[in-house]
Amino acid sequence: MSHSRHVLVPFGTRPEVVKLAPVVAALVAAGHRVDVVDTGQHTDPALSTQLQQSLGLAPTWRFVMPTGDPAARTGALHADASAAVARFRPDVVLALGDTNTVPAYALAARGAGIPFAHLEAGLRSLNPRSVEEVNRRVAAAVAALHLAPTHRAAAFLAAEGVPAERVFVVGNPVIDTLVARGVRPVPLDRRRGVLVTAHRPTNVDDPVRLERLVEVVCTLAEQVGPVTFPVHPRTAAQLTRTGLGARLEHPSIVLTGPISYDALLAALAGSRLAVTDSGGIQEEAAHLGVPVVVLRGSTPRWEGVEAGTTTLAGLADAGSPGAVVAAALAHLTPQAQAHAADAPCPYGDGTTAAQVAALFSAEATDGLLAMEEPDFTDGRLPW
Repeated sequence: MSHSRHVLVPFGTRPEVVKLAPVVAALVAAGHRVDVVDTGQHTDPALSTQLQQSLGLAPTWRFVMPTGDPAARTGALHADASAAVARFRPDVVLALGDTNTVPAYALAARGAGIPFAHLEAGLRSLNPRSVEEVNRRVAAAVAALHLAPTHRAAAFLAAEGVPAERVFVVGNPVIDTLVARGVRPVPLDRRRGVLVTAHRPTNVDDPVRLERLVEVVCTLAEQVGPVTFPVHPRTAAQLTRTGLGARLEHPSIVLTGPISYDALLAALAGSRLAVTDSGGIQEEAAHLGVPVVVLRGSTPRWEGVEAGTTTLAGLADAGSPGAVVAAALAHLTPQAQAHAADAPCPYGDGTTAAQVAALFSAEATDGLLAMEEPDFTDGRLPW
């Protein structure tokens, strides 16, 4: 017997829009009632409303977050989450990933006695300084359903004591979006240059690390060929503030502001290499057979590292620029290019949204979503 549920789906950033659009569509197609909330984390139209329109994700409700003070933004996000849960009174709240939207809605759901489901569950960078890692662990502590992208992610959850019956390996819905939009790998002989993206505060808010990033971009432009660098608003502001942006004026460096998702995918597919601190690009590159150098010391997406198509090379010390460039050059050999092009994508096959919708429709899911208080008054112990 198929069940129809009322699902509240919040999102706040570009990756959440990209990944949740197919999931919302599949839930609606399966007969579920879905309310979608834009939490307002992104204000740039290219990262928010324009992308939503292009992917067909129409929010039921939009919040506007204050600008400036991070504490005020966090407080508003949590207050808005409680207001959204109270307004819509869903049967279940479904959130994706590890942005600040996720713990806000997880805790709001728990406070209202409503079950929470976490999509992209089980990713772990093992970095104690990572805010995203904290957000993932909050989600894991609250979730009734853990929708993991890979078996490795499921293994992390198992190691943390999450019951196996609550974990479902469904892939990552970003692959659904790529398949639906007909995004396919570009033949190796038609690829050229490097795509660079950087937006994480640890890389771009620190002037020393930002200078190392600029050195990497300039060296790649000299040694590899054209570098396409869509500059995130946060990164652009720091490049201007530090004056480092002037060093990127080079005939082999193409600087843009935020570009459309389709343009970003085209740039990625047509590149021989991606150098990035983005999690989503690691997944998209795997689908497109493009190797990646990750500008971080760890990643929650270990599958690419294990496959040999991804190399970790952060910006933490003085020798970092040379290490990043060396990793890049290693991925640009004919053998490495062929290996990345031929490696199977470990992040899904384009059926994640359908799997999630089917799980929400299943009668057996009722028991997993039940918020019943345990009763140990008979003297039993929970171990």
